[in-house]
Amino acid sequence: MAENYLVAGAAGFIGARVCAQLLDSGANVLGVDNLCDAYDVRMKHWRLKQMIDRPGFKFIQADIAEKEIIRTLGKPAKPIAGVINLAARAGVRASVIDPWAFVNTNTTGTLNLLEYCRLNDIPKFILASTSSIYGNDAPLPTPEPANSDRPLQPYAASKKGAEAMCHAYHFLHGLDVTVFRYFTVYGPAGRPDMVMFRFTQWLKEGRPVYLNGDGSQSRDFSYVDDIARGTILGLKPVGYEIINLGGHEVISINEMIAALETMIGEKANVIYNPPVKADMLANQADVTKARSLLGWAPQVDMQTGMRRLVDWYLAERDWASQVITA
Repeated sequence: MAENYLVAGAAGFIGARVCAQLLDSGANVLGVDNLCDAYDVRMKHWRLKQMIDRPGFKFIQADIAEKEIIRTLGKPAKPIAGVINLAARAGVRASVIDPWAFVNTNTTGTLNLLEYCRLNDIPKFILASTSSIYGNDAPLPTPEPANSDRPLQPYAASKKGAEAMCHAYHFLHGLDVTVFRYFTVYGPAGRPDMVMFRFTQWLKEGRPVYLNGDGSQSRDFSYVDDIARGTILGLKPVGYEIINLGGHEVISINEMIAALETMIGEKANVIYNPPVKADMLANQADVTKARSLLGWAPQVDMQTGMRRLVDWYLAERDWASQVITA
């Protein structure tokens, strides 16, 4: 019999790929998303369109930040094997401008879903957290025990609060919890406020490429399908575990721009802006724990992943070129 899962943030970048992979495996998915306009909502509608008619998929538009979500979802008609919380307000700079929105969705929203699990005897919960939680003082590559008590911005702080709430529900109610700290996810149909999408669009459309800092900052870019696959592996019973999921290649932002220039065949007009205090200088995941506990390792190399992103953009250029990337 097919398992039933609830995926919050189903129209989001990672959430849509998790839904697709679960459906591919034969599972049934209840997707929940508020379709908010934190970034250009056309991206969310495009992702949702790819799966809305698939067998086994049901969608509810609702906001996990509202306590009413518990009543909206109601008593499951069939047992739910797990809740995967990929609904989030993301973006370090945006969180400095409106920290309340980040706490409401990332922390309070997580609490609401945890309570839904408790009330409905759902045994498994997965939380999407972030590498931003490690701040600027972590060793590279960064293992999970590294200090995460000094977040640099409200985004990371709100995720830290969500992690703590998950542990409380594990301790008090025996809920099995996997917390994933994702490292800089990219790929086709990605978030338009992230550098990989923005720079692809700006390069192809002949627009200036605005860069905060000198471009020497580096990221452990992680391909979205690898992240989705790892997330689903986290549905196994673990007790309570925090696990890094990251790529296996670290490149600087300048190197990323150079690679996109080659793929797209355009030269970037880079405009350097002052660095943003809330941004991390570098990140790199130690994924030893993911390998040992889940048998997971990244499979898609940077060249292949970036090529897939560029090809997607070119195929969807008629509308993707108009997506707001500010």
